[in-house]
Amino acid sequence: MPEPIWLVIGVVVGIVLGFLVTRYLVNASTKKAADEAASMIEDAKKQAETLRREAIIEGKDQALKFKQQVEDENKERLKEVRAAENRVAQREESLDRRVESLDAREHQISSLQGQLERRERDLDEAELEIDRRLERVAGMTPQEAKEEMLDALRDEVVHESAAIIRESETRTKAEADKKARMILSLAIQRVAADHSAENTVSTIHIPSDDLKGRIIGREGRNIRSFEQLTGTNLIIDDTPECVTISCFDPVRREIGRVTMENLISDGRIHPARIEEMFDKATAFVSQRIQEAGEQAAFDTGIHDLHPELVRTLGRLRYRTSYGQNVLNHSLEVAYLSGVMAAELGLDPVPAKRAGLLHDLGKAVDHEVEGSHAIIGGDLARRFGERPEIVHAIEAHHADIEPNSVIDVLVQAADAVSAARPGARKETLDAYIKRLEKLEEIANSHQGVERTYAIQAGREVRVMVEPEIVDEANAVVLAHDIARQIENEMQYPGQVKVVVIRESRAVDYAK
Repeated sequence: MPEPIWLVIGVVVGIVLGFLVTRYLVNASTKKAADEAASMIEDAKKQAETLRREAIIEGKDQALKFKQQVEDENKERLKEVRAAENRVAQREESLDRRVESLDAREHQISSLQGQLERRERDLDEAELEIDRRLERVAGMTPQEAKEEMLDALRDEVVHESAAIIRESETRTKAEADKKARMILSLAIQRVAADHSAENTVSTIHIPSDDLKGRIIGREGRNIRSFEQLTGTNLIIDDTPECVTISCFDPVRREIGRVTMENLISDGRIHPARIEEMFDKATAFVSQRIQEAGEQAAFDTGIHDLHPELVRTLGRLRYRTSYGQNVLNHSLEVAYLSGVMAAELGLDPVPAKRAGLLHDLGKAVDHEVEGSHAIIGGDLARRFGERPEIVHAIEAHHADIEPNSVIDVLVQAADAVSAARPGARKETLDAYIKRLEKLEEIANSHQGVERTYAIQAGREVRVMVEPEIVDEANAVVLAHDIARQIENEMQYPGQVKVVVIRESRAVDYAK
């Protein structure tokens, strides 16, 4: 081939190669530029996102600052508003007080005007009265005028004295009532006593029922000997592993109980051994009675009692009243009386002495007829007690009229001690009998149709026949029933008698 052709081919090949190289270089440069552009765009986006977030955060911070500023401004304004409201309220209160003060002054002025008007009327009346008196005096002698003036002054003085006395009595009663409540509450707070209920029978546990036959003895000789010596009733029934001693005299019942317990522990039961154990039990109980009386006198600080009074006082350890131990009750009454006497500025020793001995008669009231208050007063008088102590003992249940402060203090202390919650109880049989007695008393009156004792015997409702009992007789009937209950019954607290009279008009349409 000729040389120009190869030259042309070489030129064409060089051009093609140059084009390809150039294109390759241009593509590489374009790709690189595109990558750089994409990277720059990505960086720009990231930078823009960062700037956006920073702008949002900055905006939020600005918003919070603005909000805080607004809240602070609101708080300041609220404080100012509240302060203004307080000033307004204070001004309103001040105005109200001024209005009240003005009203009071107006009322006072009105009252003064009324007083002035009354005084003017009184003066006019006095002038008229003076004129009339002068007219009368003109025809009187000096002695008659003097007597008339003295009579008028006497009437005025009597009237004013009566008014002063009524006012003084009212004020004195109010102050005395307040003082009495305070003294009673103080005495009750300072004297807190425990109460224990005791039974009137003694139950003794035995090891086995086989011992009951030995207690009875051959042909009943052991039980007869026991009952004759102790003066009690020995009850042996089907109750397992126990026997019961019953007696109205609490001291004899205690001696019987100690005797039986000693016999059971000893195991030898026959008449001679019963007599021996009875003598030991009598000495033991007598010693306990003496110790109880001495301890009671020691606890109350009374050391000059007659020995017989100390012993009689100790017998109250085994005496109960409505389940309340009488010796504990006597001690409590002594403490209460002493506290109340001290609060009144009196000597507490006589009050405590009367309170300790006030139920002395209950130690022997089953042996002597009469009220335990009168019996106790006789005992105290017999053994050398002072008249005021004897009188307080006799008057504590109003058997005689109280006439001294000690009498009233003992009455009050006795009522407080008996009225403590849980201090006393009443057996079911006695409770039922009391209710039946209440209804029986009410039914015994003429014109009574039906009677109901309600509220545990504290109220009696009496239904009467309206044809027989009119309105006036209903009042009289309630009074008569209440007085009969007071005279014939013994009961705690008070009994309310309600007489109910119902009138009905009935007719029939035919």
